[in-house]
Amino acid sequence: MEQQKALDLSFFEQSTIEVAKGLIGMHLVHELDGVTLIGRITETEAYLGVLDRACHSYGRRRTKRTAILYEEAGRCYTYTMHTHCLLNVVCEQKGQPEAVLIRAIEPISGVKEMERLRGKPHTSREFANGPGKLTKAMGITMADYGRLLTEPPLYFAKGDHTNASIVATKRIGIKGAGPCSHHPWRFIDGNSRAVSAYRP
Repeated sequence: MEQQKALDLSFFEQSTIEVAKGLIGMHLVHELDGVTLIGRITETEAYLGVLDRACHSYGRRRTKRTAILYEEAGRCYTYTMHTHCLLNVVCEQKGQPEAVLIRAIEPISGVKEMERLRGKPHTSREFANGPGKLTKAMGITMADYGRLLTEPPLYFAKGDHTNASIVATKRIGIKGAGPCSHHPWRFIDGNSRAVSAYRP
């Protein structure tokens, strides 16, 4: 497979909703120990910062963990939930703490290494159809926190956005977010099997 071209920083400076939609069909690339792992993104969620009760920066909360959200677009925001590492990319302008959560991928390249990391065959529907599953398959860890995701070894690259059928739904697992839990800020490729089972 030819060398992947990283998305420009300007892509992540768009509105967070546009980034979340635009990443469907794009590639997530991790050059890891001499192997290039590539997954096609099939599911994302947008988190809109200080007014979004589901976002870690709601009310302009700023902690050691969330500090990166206030930095420039394109930075990696990783955090752990139920022992799983989750991958987000910071969006918008510096000081506007918004991000997109990468929720699912389809394996494209480096599949044998991804299977070893994940401990499952890539043919399983459960292989990378969740945010903690995909980070395990892609070898993404908390050590990637703060990394600029527009350059190797971990970055987003142009994929095939045109073949995606983008569907918007409510986000998953945010019942405590009040009215914000009803916003249709989760985006999936309706043509893909590699998406999370919907749990409002």
